[in-house]
Amino acid sequence: PSPSAAFPTRGRSSLLPEAPPPACDSPFLGARAWNTRRRTSPQSPKFDLVRRTLGNLAHIGHSSMADQSFLDRMVSQLRSTCKYYTGYPKDLGPSRIIPFTSERQFVQLLHEGRPVVVAFSIKCTYTQHLDKVLEEAAATFYPHIKFVRVECPKYPGFCLTRQKNEYPFIEVFYSPEQAASQGKGVDANVTKYSVKVLPFNHDQSVYGFREYFKKHGFSYSETK
Repeated sequence: PSPSAAFPTRGRSSLLPEAPPPACDSPFLGARAWNTRRRTSPQSPKFDLVRRTLGNLAHIGHSSMADQSFLDRMVSQLRSTCKYYTGYPKDLGPSRIIPFTSERQFVQLLHEGRPVVVAFSIKCTYTQHLDKVLEEAAATFYPHIKFVRVECPKYPGFCLTRQKNEYPFIEVFYSPEQAASQGKGVDANVTKYSVKVLPFNHDQSVYGFREYFKKHGFSYSETK
């Protein structure tokens, strides 16, 4: 019932009861519960039922607050161990993905000595999902493993050297070493390097990257 129906009103005090009900802090007590208290004595079965119900509700509220930390731990465990659990959206902070700008920049990045995950990408429906996975993975494994995105339409020469026909794809570059032989007719001011490259063939998720890094012995720690 509306407040005007439950409580007789006068003049301008249209929302105030003529006779104030007993004080009650619980939002579960409305006009009907107040009317029940007026009609029943503290010793009546109805009063006991109302009191027990309110006590149970208060206990549930207290328990839910106490269990919040347990739920947070459970969700964190799911995110770290379950292959298919995507979890709720979380704040990843600033993007940790490094946009490819030149081969010189890429070589400098390799010489930092950390594995570099490179996503060779084009604009399509599938890459929208891949971009989200890369953002979360880059934030999770930062700064121990670098993530680079190459927009192949802007840098076709670099992408064509990988000799792939299907996009997008991911490769992992690591352990750059100076080439033993620079070859003939090479400018003396130019130093050649060789780098190990592995295709990424695991599930495209944070879980998949984690299992891949474990398999190949890449050291890392995760940012929670």
